[in-house]
Amino acid sequence: MQTIGLIGGMSWESTQTYYRLINQQVRNRLGGLHSARLVLYSVDFAEIEPLQQRGDWDAAAEILGSAAQAVEAAGADFLVLCTNTMHKVAPQIERVVQAPLLHIADATASVLASDGVTCVGLLGTRFTMEQAFYRERLEARGIEVLVPDAAQREVIHAVIFQELCQGVIKPESKVAYLEVVDSLAQRGAQGVILGCTEMGLLIQAGDTAVTLYDTTEIHAGQAVRLALGES
Repeated sequence: MQTIGLIGGMSWESTQTYYRLINQQVRNRLGGLHSARLVLYSVDFAEIEPLQQRGDWDAAAEILGSAAQAVEAAGADFLVLCTNTMHKVAPQIERVVQAPLLHIADATASVLASDGVTCVGLLGTRFTMEQAFYRERLEARGIEVLVPDAAQREVIHAVIFQELCQGVIKPESKVAYLEVVDSLAQRGAQGVILGCTEMGLLIQAGDTAVTLYDTTEIHAGQAVRLALGES
């Protein structure tokens, strides 16, 4: 079994989900008392979030690059960045380590392609929905990406930072999210990507007839398969 290097804390609410899912899946595959070999570096999100808001991605990349180097030095065979938005600086991280980075958008694109999805809705932070770094990875696989309208994007973004990242779950926010999911389906999306690792705390597959692609579950599952030599 390879050692998984987790770079988390953005937020810790979703990072604990990664930890749980990875260990559960290793146990399910190997049985008994098996658990995952992993190294976790959890950053202080209060240092990262202001850099996101200011657009200082270079400074954020330096913090995460240092975290990646620490995880690699601790014995990680490959890296998992436990956040969608900060994959914006994935190229900078990859330049300062030798261990490969399992990209969350690539893992998601593989599942979409396997399901025959050619048009998908994308929910996430404002950065993930509006910037090209994530969308282009999907489009490179021939997948059309739809995003919510401007007003909907503001709601999605605000709920992430003001509620989900702080462990707050509100029924009215769940309703608002599901309305956005339905609107994307009406525009032709065959499914909707939960492109923020906290979103699975708010809405799940049983809440809607629209197929939801939870990137936390997808990313964690791919990490387990890689660690066990299954992919």
